[in-house]
Amino acid sequence: MKTTHALTCFMVLNLVAVTSASAQTFTIRDLGTLGGPFAEALGSNAAGQVVGLAEGATGQYHAFLYRGGVLQDLGMPGVTLSSGVAINRSGQVAGYYYSAGYKAFLWTSGQATDLGNLGGNYAASYALNSAGQVVGSAFTVANDEHAFLFDGSHMIDLGTLGGTYSAARGINDSAQVTGYAYDATGNFRAFLWSQGHMTGLGTLGGDWSEGSAINNAGQIVGQAYLARNTKAHAFLYSGQRMTDLGALGGSESFATALNSAGTQIVGYASVPNNTGYVVYHAFLYSAGKLKDLNTLIPARSGWVLDQANAIDDTGRIVGSGTFGGQEHAFVLTPQ
Repeated sequence: MKTTHALTCFMVLNLVAVTSASAQTFTIRDLGTLGGPFAEALGSNAAGQVVGLAEGATGQYHAFLYRGGVLQDLGMPGVTLSSGVAINRSGQVAGYYYSAGYKAFLWTSGQATDLGNLGGNYAASYALNSAGQVVGSAFTVANDEHAFLFDGSHMIDLGTLGGTYSAARGINDSAQVTGYAYDATGNFRAFLWSQGHMTGLGTLGGDWSEGSAINNAGQIVGQAYLARNTKAHAFLYSGQRMTDLGALGGSESFATALNSAGTQIVGYASVPNNTGYVVYHAFLYSAGKLKDLNTLIPARSGWVLDQANAIDDTGRIVGSGTFGGQEHAFVLTPQ
């Protein structure tokens, strides 16, 4: 009886381990381009819609929306450079374009709206929430760059931590915002902005940090420097505590996005190599481990995944990588 029970437990545990391992593999889809050799996926929503930028046949870079298996140019007449950066569950797209200066936009049902600025000739949006509130950065009258929140009617200056620069990179459905801002000593720190107040989140022992995304639970991911500022690692800020997520053997990792539970985090990290250059691989952090996404896709796929930029609650990941000598956008789907 004891032997049978032990064998049964072993088989169950082994089955769990195999099931868990198989859940950490992905199929990969190339999203194509707009006629040129380059595309990068930057944001996605739960419906599987993806946004980013792609090169056209004439060498211009345009914002795209991928939906229903088709890569669509968002179509901004007279604009030679544009990028979609984030998309919400309603299909609204936030991003930026260049036309006599950089402009922040919100695209809704085929129409792009210029969000204005903070007094200077520059603005770019980087994230939005379900209500269509948008965050990014813009120049002030004094040509300082400040984080902003567009609340649907006007652009609000979120201020800094005492310095002259800040930028917002993420927002949740409670209008909590993260990004990074300089303090009075010239160091930049990840911040949480909530109900009109900006709070620095600290570091991992070094002088600098930056936030890149925030979920509805108020958990934040980004990058922070370690002691002596020789290494910078991805972090998860949760429960007023910053946790080092580690690296892939190099000195740098950066978390770009997380799911609603904070249990899966994606980004990119430097990897050891003999090229003489810094080489980055996309990663997935789950179950307490940082994993190179290149080890979780089919062998001999032809892809080298450089960075992961978004993840949804189904585990679907979007980003960019090298395929056939070109930089292309991808979608990874768990299998």
